[in-house]
Amino acid sequence: IRLLETFNQQGLSNIVWAFAKVEVSHPRLFEKVADEIIAHGNLDRFPPQGLSTIVWAFAKTEVSEPHLFEKVADYIVALDNIDMF
Repeated sequence: IRLLETFNQQGLSNIVWAFAKVEVSHPRLFEKVADEIIAHGNLDRFPPQGLSTIVWAFAKTEVSEPHLFEKVADYIVALDNIDMF
């Protein structure tokens, strides 16, 4: 878990997707991934597919991270055009 800070946006998306795909919930890992994404500040560097995958993975594994969900929602709303997402 200590190496998560070395993951790029795709890596963070891939790790939670993999756990969700095999239906394994690891709340501590997901919490750390959420913290890392929130720490990025601006989500512009995350592709829309990556953000969608991350939110899907959290939902699929039933891991709730309200601060992450709020950050992603605020980012999408701030685009002011859903077509840009």
